[in-house]
Amino acid sequence: MEAAQAAADAAEKVIRHYYEAGVDVETKPDDTPVTRADVESEQAIRQVIREHFPDHGFYGEETGQSDMDSDYVWLIDPIDGTKSFVRRYPFFSTQIALMYKGDLILGLSNGIQFGERAWAEKGQGAFLNGDPIAVEKTTDLGRASLSTGNLKSLAQNAEGWKALGGITAEVNRTRGYGDFYHYHLLARGSIDLIVESDVNILDIAALAVIVREAGGVFTNLSGGELDLQTANVLAAATPELHRTALTRLGWKG
Repeated sequence: MEAAQAAADAAEKVIRHYYEAGVDVETKPDDTPVTRADVESEQAIRQVIREHFPDHGFYGEETGQSDMDSDYVWLIDPIDGTKSFVRRYPFFSTQIALMYKGDLILGLSNGIQFGERAWAEKGQGAFLNGDPIAVEKTTDLGRASLSTGNLKSLAQNAEGWKALGGITAEVNRTRGYGDFYHYHLLARGSIDLIVESDVNILDIAALAVIVREAGGVFTNLSGGELDLQTANVLAAATPELHRTALTRLGWKG
């Protein structure tokens, strides 16, 4: 965690500089934006991690994969939410996670413009700006607050979209906080349920550790464990709420 915190500090300096000064935007082959801020902040993270753990693997959004056969692999998204970053919209963050033999054991999520840094280590609890956090113990769908993020794949699945509509009609309230922020809200007890159908593991690996250590449940939409191919999320405050949402969604996408 000391290395992760130092890496987040190094990345934040780069990101703040470009957020204030402005930066040119390029388009990657997958039609998503990338900036010098993305690349340089990831390089800053990689440098710190390598100084501490030269034999660990590294999987970065911008600089790719190296030493992926190592027992320890760092998963890095230096600016999760680049589209927000370039439009001066504060819903972006730095995501740093550590996986040991396929098991996520550490996560740090730095919402720079929100002044929110959350972190957790497996078995050690979750923290937001140094204070312990925990999920709300909501078990009833009718009392739950639901937040949704990227839903393109779910919207293209007729049965899944109809099922989500049914859940939306039943919950107490719905919001669309998105990106890192609704996971922070879930972990600190402010909302109860999150559905997203279009993510990648670098977006949510750190957040999964944080939510789980805060007492929540974090799986894919089919209820399965997270891995490097994970593309969707069902996160809930309690096992009971998670089971209800999982059953109602019936996701097979």
